[in-house]
Amino acid sequence: MELAHYSDLASRLVNSEEPERGIDTLTSVDAVRTLFGPASQAASRATEADVQRLRGVRTRLRGVFESASEGDEVRAVDLLNSLLLEFPVSPQISGHEYLDESGRPNWHMHLAEHAATATASYAATACMGLAFQLTDLGVDRLGICQATTCRNAYIDTSTNHSRRYCSDRCATRANVAAYRARKRLENDRSALSGRTDDTTQPATPATDR
Repeated sequence: MELAHYSDLASRLVNSEEPERGIDTLTSVDAVRTLFGPASQAASRATEADVQRLRGVRTRLRGVFESASEGDEVRAVDLLNSLLLEFPVSPQISGHEYLDESGRPNWHMHLAEHAATATASYAATACMGLAFQLTDLGVDRLGICQATTCRNAYIDTSTNHSRRYCSDRCATRANVAAYRARKRLENDRSALSGRTDDTTQPATPATDR
């Protein structure tokens, strides 16, 4: 089943809160519906209760990403498994949206949105997508942004496993900060070296008159 793309729902939910900056965008029913996207049928069932429910799921999903980022693979898997048990999926064969060259349906697996609540539908889909990514790419591909002012979650799908930041913006800021720190260190060392040379310079002998 090509369901890995559902994992975007997991990181999208986790990143609706930025704890390091004191930002939380998951504050209303409209925010819940925005998380789902315009094509979701489950979004129409969202109520005020789903705001708090999804916040609870968000906290647990952040724990999955943080445990993976810290190298605790067993804990990350255990946390995700507990979510999968609580929010089971409803797989369904779909094909009406995609046709091949002959006009016949391109049958594929889809996660149907038959859960009792909007939260249950979102959580089931997001967790299953994340599970597919985790088992396909490896637990260590789930990460938390290393930028000091950001703790966003991301999934590293790079071929060389090189991703360390959630976005190009955070990567650029981190690189600029690291460059400036190196320059300050170089300048401090140059200044210290200059002062050392001044103190070790032999005194000029007085001229006889």
